[in-house]
Amino acid sequence: MSDAISWGDFEKVDLRVGTILDAKDFPKAKKPAYQLELDFGDEIGILQSSAQITVHYNKEELIGKQVVAVINFPRKQIANFFSECLVTGFPDENGDIILTSVDKKLPNGSKLS
Repeated sequence: MSDAISWGDFEKVDLRVGTILDAKDFPKAKKPAYQLELDFGDEIGILQSSAQITVHYNKEELIGKQVVAVINFPRKQIANFFSECLVTGFPDENGDIILTSVDKKLPNGSKLS
């Protein structure tokens, strides 16, 4: 198990539900990835993310999928692209990512509590 964190530490991580609006190939990424555009609702808006999820997902099946993302990291430049949020997931037995998603539709921008 990792080091214990305080409740205050956990509260700093802003985890929200967003719907994937678009997914494009990202040929300039070092590892195979997609460029995602996600809708987090009126309060947050639309954010971009780079995600190394090409093993388990094709672009078409990602459209409309609701996922959980960290939205309060600073922007990160990856090649010529700025990632504005971190889409979360869990590695499978080979280290390939399975997205964290919700099992029922939620309003975009819903916060994990």
